Amino acid sequence: MVKGWDKNSVVDLVRNKLSDYVFVVVSNRQPYIHKHVKGKIECVRGPGGVITALDPVMRHLKGLWVSAGSGDADRLVAKSSKVDVPPEDPSYTLKYVWLTKDENIGYYFGYSNQALWPLMHLAFVRPIIRDNDWSVYKDVNKKFASAVYDEIKGKKAVVFVQDYHLTLVAKYLKELDSRIITLMFWHIPWPTYDIFRILPQKQEILEGLLSYDLLGFHVRYFCSNFLEAVNNELESKVNCENLSVIYKGKTTLVRDYPISVDFDGISDISSKKGVEESMDSLQEEFGLKDRKIIAGLDRIDYTKGIIERILGVDKFFDLHPEFKEKVIFIQMGEISRIHISQYKYLNDEINAVVEEVNFKHATDSWKPIVFVRRHLTFNEILAFYRLADACLVTSLHDGMNLVAKEFTSSRIDNKGVLILSRFTGAARQMKDALLINPYSRIEVAKAIYSAVTMDKEKVKKRMKRLRQNVGRNNIWKWIGDILSDIPAV
Repeated sequence: MVKGWDKNSVVDLVRNKLSDYVFVVVSNRQPYIHKHVKGKIECVRGPGGVITALDPVMRHLKGLWVSAGSGDADRLVAKSSKVDVPPEDPSYTLKYVWLTKDENIGYYFGYSNQALWPLMHLAFVRPIIRDNDWSVYKDVNKKFASAVYDEIKGKKAVVFVQDYHLTLVAKYLKELDSRIITLMFWHIPWPTYDIFRILPQKQEILEGLLSYDLLGFHVRYFCSNFLEAVNNELESKVNCENLSVIYKGKTTLVRDYPISVDFDGISDISSKKGVEESMDSLQEEFGLKDRKIIAGLDRIDYTKGIIERILGVDKFFDLHPEFKEKVIFIQMGEISRIHISQYKYLNDEINAVVEEVNFKHATDSWKPIVFVRRHLTFNEILAFYRLADACLVTSLHDGMNLVAKEFTSSRIDNKGVLILSRFTGAARQMKDALLINPYSRIEVAKAIYSAVTMDKEKVKKRMKRLRQNVGRNNIWKWIGDILSDIPAV
């Protein structure tokens, strides 16, 4: 693997290795969303780790991104289902796959997020696995494959598919043209075989993934779990030394690629006037001035440990009442997947716990927890990171966790403490964070106390090392290592 990847070295690699190829990214979630806002159409960058990671890459590769369209103005903007993005600097093409309501219910809300998501995350939520959802899931995967093939027919192409929603895309593409080079990155954890074998469609999922030429996971542990599943379920040749599988005469390479963020880009934006203005505005809006700030930023999801986080904050004030009115915890997170009952219950439970903790500890002029559910611009997100004395990441299980890396990248002042769950992939890299077991309220409370009382020089040294780590292991290294390993190019 090449060391010291940056934007220029990745662009050089693409120019030398993929100049004759069309480069395609395929994901369920779109990188840019067109919405009606106050009588006008606005285009905003989509949320989530896939977009955080790949948008800066695609801007420079000038490729094609195929995704489902979900914005209420997407159809108005996209001529022939395609639009150039981002609007302020069109750099690559976005092609929409239009899904019906029934397809979304079966493929996205059903099989992807009620069967695969809880199963893969070892969450204490029972997977709901319905035959009809599986049937729709297969049909939608075929629909994505057809949309890609229409754009690359007769051309040499590298197709880079993202995540658990689209495990079968390579299978259907290879049926149309076996020469298409296909890559898959699995953005969530891969569980042990004892968990995975619960899935009735386990063999079909494994066969779909073995249709890819290169299959990537965040960490080696997930690779090992995947190979164990293949070894137990399919008549195949599994090589645990060079991490490859030969199945029905075809070889799939299995590799670990810890995903990251655009460290230099985030650092640069964080120093801009727009972020500083947002910092002033947010301090005023939420009464943050002259207080120690603990920040959390997540989608509302049961894997993120938001309730465990709030209970840890509660324990902190139980143990250290002297910090009342001096410390405030502000949680930012948009509601997601609200059509799924578990998410509705979670949102209600979070509301109840926040109300209970605030009632318990609040004074006339202060409450310990502020919950922000509105959409935040990227400038506002970076402003919250910059304001925070500590960032609290309490995922119960996470493939990587890019919040931790975004927070670190934003801290151009070398301030701020990262409190990080041991059950994230990021914890394997970011050893200068305060590592915690999120299920332990006392550990969370002790980490918060350490963060708000830590010597300034110690904070600075730890953050400097974290920034060096993320700076070296940046998004360009992630994509550069993947592109370097593409077979048969």
